[in-house]
Amino acid sequence: MSAEKKTASSLAQHYAPQIEGKVVLTTGVSPSTLGAVFVHAIAKSKPALLILAGRNMAKVQETAKALDAENVKTRTLELNLGSLTDVRAAAATVNGWADVPYIDVLVNNAGVMALDYGVSPEGHENHLAINHLGPFLFTNLIMDKVLASATPRVVMVSSDGHRLCPIRFDDVNFKEGKSYNRWQAYGQSKTANMLMAIALAETLGPKKLEAFSLTPGPGATPSHLVDHIDWSVQFEEMLKVDRFFGNWQGWLTEFPMCTPDEGVAVYVVGAFDEAIADTYNGAYLYDCRPANPWTETVKPWATSSVEAKRLWKLTETLVGQEFQY
Repeated sequence: MSAEKKTASSLAQHYAPQIEGKVVLTTGVSPSTLGAVFVHAIAKSKPALLILAGRNMAKVQETAKALDAENVKTRTLELNLGSLTDVRAAAATVNGWADVPYIDVLVNNAGVMALDYGVSPEGHENHLAINHLGPFLFTNLIMDKVLASATPRVVMVSSDGHRLCPIRFDDVNFKEGKSYNRWQAYGQSKTANMLMAIALAETLGPKKLEAFSLTPGPGATPSHLVDHIDWSVQFEEMLKVDRFFGNWQGWLTEFPMCTPDEGVAVYVVGAFDEAIADTYNGAYLYDCRPANPWTETVKPWATSSVEAKRLWKLTETLVGQEFQY
């Protein structure tokens, strides 16, 4: 592809040979979300099956219905990532699909951003629960189906918002809300997404699994993820966290923007590009390529194998299940 701005729709055409015949499970696919933009883009390239997962089944069904015009086979899955009990039920459903013996690509796209303090049914801070614990458990519970693919791949949708916080290993729940900061909570969960990709690549790379994390963009991408945010208040709160860490973003007055089709282009690369697999397994992708830590926001706390292993062990404790590979 050229150096011009890339889009998901154009890249889906470019990677059509890799997309054709694939079974792809994507979480967070309500209409007008980035997940929906992604599945609509790849639908034109003849995947064998698009599995559409989300908490609100009416919205998931709406996306499925919209895909009918593409003449692509779809299946829907109710998946509430905020409840570990519900995650286990959804994974059991997938594992019970005898007519779907493998999943080629799992795109963990669903997430939340800058919520007021709250906890999951199991008592975990909501960003951590929905953005990390749920995807971690779901991914590992259906891993046998992923590994049954000839080209197994997991994509973790992270964010350059990982710059806002490392993993707070001794206080991941912000002292039951007493020390809570919505932007740090979001940043911690996005760091977790990057570390999970590293851990998957290192643990299951020998079994041919490819795993990547990514940030949509470049530039902020319009999404319903931020519909609840009062930017007249929260923009300055975010800048305060950036300034604390000395991030250049702390002195911005606005963020550069890109279209949803541009923002999701990197999803297509993460899910289907074959060239990045061997050399860059576990990498964090920016602007449709492995990010350059010298010129782009890539925090070392999100690229450390030590931190990845440590988080894996902590997460197993938090979800109450170990995964031996």
